Amino acid sequence: MITVSRERRTIIRKTAAQLRLRGQTSRHHTAQIAAAIQDALPEVSSLEAWRLARGWSRTSAITQIADLYRSRGLLPPKLSPSMLCRWEHQSDERPSVEYTEALCTVYEASPKQLGLDQRRIRSLTTPDRYSARAVKACTPSVREGMRTMTTDAGLPAVRESLQLALLVEPAGSSAVADLTDAAIEHYALNYSKHPPAVLFSEVRQSRELLLRALTASAPTGSKDRAARHGVGWLSALLGNLAHHLGDHTGARAHLAVAAAYGERSGDARLASWAYGAQAMVARTAGEHVQALEHAERGLAGVPAGLPRAQLHAWAQAPSLAALGRTQDADRALADATRALEADAAGFAPGRFGYDEAEHNLHTAEAHRALGCADQAVAAAEASLSACTPATPGWAAASLTLAQAEALAHPDDAAQRALDVLNRVPAARLRFTARSRLHQLGTALAADTTAVSDLRERVRTLPPSIDAHGAAATA
Repeated sequence: MITVSRERRTIIRKTAAQLRLRGQTSRHHTAQIAAAIQDALPEVSSLEAWRLARGWSRTSAITQIADLYRSRGLLPPKLSPSMLCRWEHQSDERPSVEYTEALCTVYEASPKQLGLDQRRIRSLTTPDRYSARAVKACTPSVREGMRTMTTDAGLPAVRESLQLALLVEPAGSSAVADLTDAAIEHYALNYSKHPPAVLFSEVRQSRELLLRALTASAPTGSKDRAARHGVGWLSALLGNLAHHLGDHTGARAHLAVAAAYGERSGDARLASWAYGAQAMVARTAGEHVQALEHAERGLAGVPAGLPRAQLHAWAQAPSLAALGRTQDADRALADATRALEADAAGFAPGRFGYDEAEHNLHTAEAHRALGCADQAVAAAEASLSACTPATPGWAAASLTLAQAEALAHPDDAAQRALDVLNRVPAARLRFTARSRLHQLGTALAADTTAVSDLRERVRTLPPSIDAHGAAATA
């Protein structure tokens, strides 16, 4: 076993992330990226190199295996990060035949590629609890009338906790500030788990609680900064949610408030993110020059690393591409990659974070706007492979890929869009997904059964908000 210091482990993760980004930009396969990682980092085993090439932490890899078991109707195995760590680093630690098969399946690699073909597999004298010979259907027993906690129940509970804290300290306190940060984090991390209309209502009520505290007792000093910080970030969430509900004027209003509060409170991250979101809203309305102005204003004050990468790829590059400025768009994407490589963490979860799927999605959108179909397809496929199926991000990547392949493979594009409609309920389809569906239905020139079915499904798609202003929430 090779002993690796904590400092060296940090260098390994960062170097592997950089090699992965470069490989994806060059459209290399996972096997090529894994080989490049091992060439640059000789202490990394094949099994670890493939995990790093996919951009997964050990916890993420275990989640993939658990999802594989559930898809087969099995209970997930009791696999832990420490077990996977030992398989990666200790030559005398070997996964069973069953675990080897699971690893090969989720990594999409052969035992030889993962360095598992030469290992002597322990023979099982009795069937393992999770082996193919002793499978158990994934039907956990729940007592009649018993309800498990869900994020749907958690949403109002978070708001109620904030309300209780403000009842005790109406002018705010450190506890209120902590609860506000916790609420913002909860909404941001669980953003994609709820229909936009449901989350909008919760975020608005939480912001209203803070507004009452601001106007009722006029807090000063640190309490004032904390309250304005909370109002700003909640306004940013409302702006993004309004955009996903197709309310562009509302989105502009909320995001303008977020930017103002970010600047007033000295929160450069909030202000720059709000300007990036304003660029997104303007671009959706076809106001590309204004979108670029918002993007550049955000970049003027954005912190280094991941936030700068996000602004380059999310706000600047698509705007430049829409204006036909090919070289500038390519430069913006290259700047985003460099900014990511300079960030020690690389990616962050949540609505205000930035990850591989989003980075590749914006890259695909820029290439598609520039008419570079092959590059757009490669980037959209990379985004899709990093998404959880049936989530909003997965829908966005699927539909962007369908748009990119519409000209060369219209029937495949239509089938891909129909898969989105079959797997994502109408209430959870964001305005952006609906727009891509309408654009795709118009762009497809072929007269096939799949294309006709898609156009009819899009035509009869229930609105997210009806004529009376009522939002679908199911």
